[in-house]
Amino acid sequence: MGSQTIQGPLDSSVDSLGKIITKGLNFIMPMAGIVLLFVLISGGYDYMMSQGNADKIKSGQAKITSGIIGFVLLIMSFLITRLIAAIFGLGGGIF
Repeated sequence: MGSQTIQGPLDSSVDSLGKIITKGLNFIMPMAGIVLLFVLISGGYDYMMSQGNADKIKSGQAKITSGIIGFVLLIMSFLITRLIAAIFGLGGGIF
């Protein structure tokens, strides 16, 4: 009998942990951006439809603030991940 290779669930272009992380980021980052967009739209809608109600204004402002903080964390996590990948030679650099 000849030798037989077993193909795993990953395609042949994924052969290291760095490539798995890169493929994961290519899915997670756009999804996080879409969620961020909906949070900002929801906060803006709540703020516009508050009609002077202080509780609704605070709720809308809190959603917008959370969205902006989430955006900053998203960008920072992306840059830190790319920097670590560049340091350890797992990716093509920071950008």
